Amino acid sequence: MENKERNYIVDKNYTLKKFEGKGGWTYTEIPEIAPNKNAPFGWVIVSGWIDTYKLEKYKLMPLGNQRLFLAVKSAIRKHIKKEAGDVVHIKLFLDKTPLELPDEIKECFKQEPKKIYQNFLNRGEGEQKAFIDWIYQAKMDETKANRILEMFDKLRKNEKFYV
Repeated sequence: MENKERNYIVDKNYTLKKFEGKGGWTYTEIPEIAPNKNAPFGWVIVSGWIDTYKLEKYKLMPLGNQRLFLAVKSAIRKHIKKEAGDVVHIKLFLDKTPLELPDEIKECFKQEPKKIYQNFLNRGEGEQKAFIDWIYQAKMDETKANRILEMFDKLRKNEKFYV
């Protein structure tokens, strides 16, 4: 039923590749999707499937030459039992679900002047998501707290955010 309700922008087979060198990422190029000019680094947020693994709010990242790639983390490769050189079936749709601010950040905004929140809203959803993703990629609570403080500092100064 889900397949009939979604407008997939990609629904085809791709070969997994690997960047050269130690620690090189496994990925697949997705040439059918153009970079988002309004998002940091041209990211495009998608959801869908890679074989039997569900992707949610996954970033397609720039490869260069106006092309994007889908990084395939080791947890995904283990789940689908595939590595570089193997063929995978990918079905993706643009994820346009609105940004949901985590409760702890909502509480922080309540402590600040309203202009700080307005500066956040003026950033556009791509940059807002980049802020939130960067904060929650931190493994330690202390790092997460420091990143929240850094975000608010940039918003106070109305500086651009780049990760």
